[in-house]
Amino acid sequence: MPREGTGPDFIEALARGLDVITVFRPGRPVMSLAEIASGTGLARPTARRILLTLTELGYVRQCTTGFALTPRVLDLGVSYVRSMGLWDVARPHLERLVEQTDESCSIAQLDGSDIVYVARVARPKLVTLSVQIGTRFPALQTSLGKVLLAALPPDEAARVLAEPSRSGLTALWNPERTEWEAELSEVRARGWALTDEQLARGIRSVAAPLRDGTGHVIASLNVNAHAAETSVETLIHDHVPRLLHTAGDISADFSRVGHSSPCGD
Repeated sequence: MPREGTGPDFIEALARGLDVITVFRPGRPVMSLAEIASGTGLARPTARRILLTLTELGYVRQCTTGFALTPRVLDLGVSYVRSMGLWDVARPHLERLVEQTDESCSIAQLDGSDIVYVARVARPKLVTLSVQIGTRFPALQTSLGKVLLAALPPDEAARVLAEPSRSGLTALWNPERTEWEAELSEVRARGWALTDEQLARGIRSVAAPLRDGTGHVIASLNVNAHAAETSVETLIHDHVPRLLHTAGDISADFSRVGHSSPCGD
């Protein structure tokens, strides 16, 4: 059945193909035809035709137990990052921040109620969660996400957080609205965010906003540490000043090269 609320130019076949790609979740790298059909709400013959098309295009491969995505799917995300020009601008600053803090540093953007990592320079250290370009986590429980949510009007933040996470991860901290509103208000006032094992055990980080030439927050930058190795005091007193300085430099460079939010929002 056609989707409700779509206009005359909506291409249903394209939407269904994207649904099939995004139905794969962490912990489920291989799915059967029946699982994919069920997860997307598509009839099995329709799901099968889409999978065979994606296989021919190189985005899906067929296994003995079902279907799996191929690394070519990453090209879709890489195209986005390259079109933004964010990585080219941020890379030397990220590398310098990593050298200064001896911690992994990342840039993320908001996608629904999740953050998605779009740039990262990692230090090989003890971690409890694997992070790569394209990884998504619930936004509210991350310092990166708090910064991005704090940049939204309160009603918009509430609308975003009402959307279900697509990260496949259950966070440790699940606050009521009054609690997260107070948290975001504090982030908004001081200009940076802290998270201390709110996403998962051992994860501790600070983050600051990245802005375009018009002052809009377009992404966030963090310094991430393991709780067993780096104290909250070290994050706040040693790393936050470096973080804020780096975020300012990236924002200034982003402004100088003429980049802004691609939709002007």
